[in-house]
Amino acid sequence: MTTIAAASPHTMNTYGRLPIALSHGQGVWLWDVNGKRYLDALAGIAVNTLGHNHPKLVPALQDQVAKIIHSCNYYHVPNQEKLAAKLVELSGMTNVFFGSTGLEANEAAIKLARKYGHDRGIERPQIVVYEKAFHGRSIATLSATGNEKVQKGFGPLVEGFIRVPLNDIEALKAATEGNPDVVAVFFETIQGEGGINPMRVEYLQQVRALCDQKDWLLMIDEVQCGMGRTGKWFAHQWAGIVPDVMPLAKGLGSGVPIGAVVAGPKAAGIFQPGNHGTTFGGNPLAMRAGVETLRIMEEDGLLENAARVGAHLRGALQRELGGLKGVTEIRGQGLMIGMELARPCGVLTERAAEAGLLISVTADNVVRLLPPLIMTAAEADQVVAILAPLVKAFLAE
Repeated sequence: MTTIAAASPHTMNTYGRLPIALSHGQGVWLWDVNGKRYLDALAGIAVNTLGHNHPKLVPALQDQVAKIIHSCNYYHVPNQEKLAAKLVELSGMTNVFFGSTGLEANEAAIKLARKYGHDRGIERPQIVVYEKAFHGRSIATLSATGNEKVQKGFGPLVEGFIRVPLNDIEALKAATEGNPDVVAVFFETIQGEGGINPMRVEYLQQVRALCDQKDWLLMIDEVQCGMGRTGKWFAHQWAGIVPDVMPLAKGLGSGVPIGAVVAGPKAAGIFQPGNHGTTFGGNPLAMRAGVETLRIMEEDGLLENAARVGAHLRGALQRELGGLKGVTEIRGQGLMIGMELARPCGVLTERAAEAGLLISVTADNVVRLLPPLIMTAAEADQVVAILAPLVKAFLAE
């Protein structure tokens, strides 16, 4: 049999790609163009909520494609209202704007915060952001991101951001003391690209209280940690709080590109016609994907599954690897798990793929697992069975 090489010579060289080209999938399994099978513990980086070729999702998308794929936002899109109403119900917030990506959702959040400031007479609004944060790669979201490596070569960055450390309310108060230009605090409940770093429940509650006291917007980026991944619809809900602005994307469309900004009463009326827009955002295909994804998640109990299987997976990793010298910490919640090693371990991405497991390494030394929310405990055990020997061998080198 002739092996088909995986190469993209005419595509810009923006990704350090593995020599794999995927062909099709079923459940939590994927096959490449040469027929090799992989266990998917990455879900396209937290995107394929329902895994691959889901029997309830595929017919719905086929039905939609045969009707209408795109219409511009000059007209009402019925499933926009349907999906928005569902997100409002699940979040306790009031209105939604739809885009196509997490970057767009975060960009819209930054614009909302700036307009919020301008509407109150603040000429140069400032937004508090965090060390190790990742909000996207546009110039504004890059400026909000806390990673010099991804910012390098793209200066000058956008002004108007104040950076603080995680989980330190006193540092946040000190950084903003006496500053009348602060309009919002913006963070991920669990930092994804930054290394699966969770905000503590009490810290989330303290920031909510501080934002209420100062009349700032609380903006929580749930692009990677939201959509049921932690066992609740949105990860901040473990703290019993409600943000004013919440960007979403990734898992909301189970692979169809979709982004959303959900806003509460303080932020929902800031944008008026002409203030913001999008060509592809909210198109009929994406909206159908979002509506069906949420419906299937509820019908199939996927939040409970994420919590249960996630706890099982983390427990198994802890038992197998937690006590080893060189494993710093295993952390996360639900099916968003990071295993921090004592040294850079990027090589494990390729070694795992060779062994038939798809994972990623983020922040140089954190093995990141973000499997589809349909994963079973037995499949989680298979993840550990493949990954544990690789980690042990790597640490022994």
